Amino acid sequence: MVELDQMKTELTGCQEALKEGVDSLNLPFKKQRIEELSREMEAPDFWSDTDRANQKTKELKDLQKTVDGAAALEQQYEDILSLIEIGNEENDPDMAAEIRSELSDFEEKLEELRLSTLLTGEYDDSNAIISLNAGAGGTESCDWCSMLYRMYTRWADKKGFSVEVMNLVDGDEAGIKSVDFQINGTNAYGFLRSEHGVHRLVRISPFNAQGKRQTSFVSCEVMPELNTDINIEINPDDIRIDTYRSSGAGGQHINKTSSAIRITHFPTGIVVTCQNERSQFQNKDKAFEMLRAKLYMRQKQEEEEKLSGIRGDVKEIAWGSQIRSYVLQPYTLVKDTRTDAETSDTQGVLDGNIDRFINAYLKMQANEKAKEAATI
Repeated sequence: MVELDQMKTELTGCQEALKEGVDSLNLPFKKQRIEELSREMEAPDFWSDTDRANQKTKELKDLQKTVDGAAALEQQYEDILSLIEIGNEENDPDMAAEIRSELSDFEEKLEELRLSTLLTGEYDDSNAIISLNAGAGGTESCDWCSMLYRMYTRWADKKGFSVEVMNLVDGDEAGIKSVDFQINGTNAYGFLRSEHGVHRLVRISPFNAQGKRQTSFVSCEVMPELNTDINIEINPDDIRIDTYRSSGAGGQHINKTSSAIRITHFPTGIVVTCQNERSQFQNKDKAFEMLRAKLYMRQKQEEEEKLSGIRGDVKEIAWGSQIRSYVLQPYTLVKDTRTDAETSDTQGVLDGNIDRFINAYLKMQANEKAKEAATI
């Protein structure tokens, strides 16, 4: 069948890309590391150091996921090839639709693998810490902030990543004023660093009695979770630590103790807050972790002047500074101002389908690096 022969040609054309992608993963090293970690976990005292044990367990899980994913992709290639042969032998036109669906799924996963090989930055394989802050627009912006928070948590869920909320401040009437949360998963920062910047929403506001179209803005700051080996000195005289009661929606107290922590760093004006953990000590540790990450990003920015490499440009949360616009009325369109990637499926994007924008950003950066290398 002509259609099946065309799909076979399309599939075999992916063979080299598949080999290059799998080879880039350095699977022999990962398999060896899996064996080492498995032996370590069998030791009687493995869980005596809970933090270290959790770190090792996460590393093992991530490594196994990578190895299993590569094996599954190679097997899918062979399975599709076999289906094409069977379809030709039986001359069954009904198999074409099934094979096309499998081939499309394979090509999508292969593209994800290819893009993951572009994540070679110093922190790309780290967890991501995200801060969302409502800007110009009042209640409408607070509602937009909650929509973005939902979008990123949906994206994380689709990727099999976990989400840890560190601090959330409700809006006065609706939505969220600000939220700090961490997305845990391999390459979380590498993917999400493309989201750093101001996000703009245009719609007919449900909070406007006159039904007028309104524009709202939310800033998104993305930082990597730093390795504990990185030493950032914080002078105790440069900070103030405040404790207060953790509170949830409607102002109801999560507990009756002052366990929430707010740290103010005077030299930089950075303020971090954590109220998610059960104890004051855990919140304090997490808050210091966030402060270290922000200070390190600032330090790297000053030393290397890489405004876009790690922390991105600091822009006003208002008109003209957005990296992406989400238009819900009078038409539907989400467009990235940096890559020109766009889609009319606004609901899909708000449900977490943002890979097209992430991938476009990674491709843009890869092309820029290739051009720079060519000029050297």
